[in-house]
Amino acid sequence: MSSVADVVFYLFAAVLLIAATRVISVRNPVHAALFLVLTFFSAAGLFVLLGAEFLAAILVMVYMGAVAVLFLFVVMLLDVDFAALRRGARRHLPLGLVIGATILVEMGALLLAYHPATPTATGEEVANTLTLGRLLYTRYLYPFEIASLVLLLALVGAIVLTLRQRRVRRQCISLQVARTSAEAVTLKKVAPGEGA
Repeated sequence: MSSVADVVFYLFAAVLLIAATRVISVRNPVHAALFLVLTFFSAAGLFVLLGAEFLAAILVMVYMGAVAVLFLFVVMLLDVDFAALRRGARRHLPLGLVIGATILVEMGALLLAYHPATPTATGEEVANTLTLGRLLYTRYLYPFEIASLVLLLALVGAIVLTLRQRRVRRQCISLQVARTSAEAVTLKKVAPGEGA
């Protein structure tokens, strides 16, 4: 590793540790979600430095996209008032700008330090995605399937926790069909000028 790559690695690692600590230490769920985005982005930068570009892209696309879903679940579980969130949006703007600027600095540092992976010892060029796919769907197929089931159970659990029971009047079709016109219609004699 070159000295620039070392500095960038320690920069990403420091930001990752600070952001991860802030995720669990802040009281505001909006701030926690912003720090979580910064944590995922810093981890993706470390993956790029290690030559695992595919994992970095998946981390950014899947997990940073899932932060929005996570935040929605938090809002649904805690009954956060949307009007209060909109009123407090300006209060969160400085933190959002700092996190955005940190991500931009990390992206610039990553462009300076990144060097594509060299060929393997055997001399053949093997793509990360191909190698990962071969390992994931052959040697690690059962752990991959178990992880998929755990994530599915977590999704179902989150939906069950946020589901609110609504009282719905049920209709009885046989009673509706059995009604006569005398039960359904009432005739009233209305004098002229006394109507609605």
